[in-house]
Amino acid sequence: MALSKDFMFGTATASYQIEGAATEGGRCPSIWDTFSHTPGHTLNGDTGDVATDSYHRYKEDIALLKELGVDAYRFSIAMPRIVPTELGPTNEEGLDFYERVVDELLANGIKPCATLYHWDLPQYLGDKGGWLNRDTAYRVADYTQRVAERLGDRVDTWITLNEPWCSSYLSYGGTEHAPGLGGGPAAFAAVHHLNLAHGLMVQALRGEIKDDARVAVTLNLQFNRGDSDAVHRTDLVGNRVFLDPMLRGYYPAELFAVTKGICDWSFVKDGDLEQIHQPLDLLGINYYSTGLVAMSDRPQFPQSTEASTFPGCSDIDWLPTPGEHTEMGWNIDPNGLYDMLVRVHNDYPELPLFITENGIACADELVTETDPATGDAVKAVHDDKRISYLTKHFDAARRAIEAGVDLRGYFVWSMLDNFEWAFGYTKRFGITYVDYETQERTPKDSFKWYRKLIASRELPVL
Repeated sequence: MALSKDFMFGTATASYQIEGAATEGGRCPSIWDTFSHTPGHTLNGDTGDVATDSYHRYKEDIALLKELGVDAYRFSIAMPRIVPTELGPTNEEGLDFYERVVDELLANGIKPCATLYHWDLPQYLGDKGGWLNRDTAYRVADYTQRVAERLGDRVDTWITLNEPWCSSYLSYGGTEHAPGLGGGPAAFAAVHHLNLAHGLMVQALRGEIKDDARVAVTLNLQFNRGDSDAVHRTDLVGNRVFLDPMLRGYYPAELFAVTKGICDWSFVKDGDLEQIHQPLDLLGINYYSTGLVAMSDRPQFPQSTEASTFPGCSDIDWLPTPGEHTEMGWNIDPNGLYDMLVRVHNDYPELPLFITENGIACADELVTETDPATGDAVKAVHDDKRISYLTKHFDAARRAIEAGVDLRGYFVWSMLDNFEWAFGYTKRFGITYVDYETQERTPKDSFKWYRKLIASRELPVL
């Protein structure tokens, strides 16, 4: 399938996962600095202190993007670099850094796609409850205003939040992500305040950005198969809790009904839904895998404070998924991407979609071999499994377009191997191999495969 010149082929990263320079440039600590420096929270005690050192190597990384031939690059801006003190002045050194990144991208013909919140909340807001505190939404909107004032004339696409499911349920309901509160249904307050922040951020952007810039949000929608009742409940708690307020201006009444034993939703104030429901230009979808669920014989509500990443679903079992799995233990299900895109298009047909993340963690191995053309010793990574994964998922995207989905772009996760949150440096998602000892970058076979795909501007057919 040949694609128009407006379709965005891209790749993506996130600030805490790649930048490093944790104490440089006026940056303050984030909740992820605190979390990763607390023993037992990350594998091997890994932190993002250095990561891939992209704060210092951004020009080298953008040169790789140019070699790859992408139309756009999705990166995130770190609030701790912009507003390092509570209610304090803008840190111009932080804004200067992102201005250099944006200008370097533009100089290389690459559209900047900026995510404003990718989980690295300043610790001073974490100390006041983080996303459990309503005021955080207003502080993040203020930060958005400051960034947009400086960069609003150059960024092509703005994304308010990345995966609020993770920064609420994994972070406040469970213990997997910062701050690791483990409060179960307490996460619903974080959900709402993230939704509120999204709406306020959209409003802050609209007054500052260029007329043809686009505003979006990125959701990692939970796609489950199995028992219909279990699928419906997990959809309410995992997906429609974001989709409906953002895109329709309400929370589903059924969501309140199924959670009434553990949450009274009193944190939803008059006027909030009008603030949340703001016009968008695109909806970003992050997709990796699917789940398999079934109803159990357990009661729905155990102790109301029990840690859970799906509060209100304690009577549901997550079953082993069949087929091949990735290094993360996630199943490989390209049809899930097709089904998800079609479902979202059918339910919210007014909004164009783009895939803001899709990729796979593999057990990549860096090898040195002889280049048959020159006889020189060269480094290489032969990641055939990643190429197979991406081929199947690009094919699923093609099928979705043929089914009528208005898909505007596809960003491969990730441009670089990086700090993979609680998994530290043990999982490699990149199409570029990073030697964490030397910071040397080596394009993998998947990088070369993607370069050819981008140059062809055609999606594969399987």
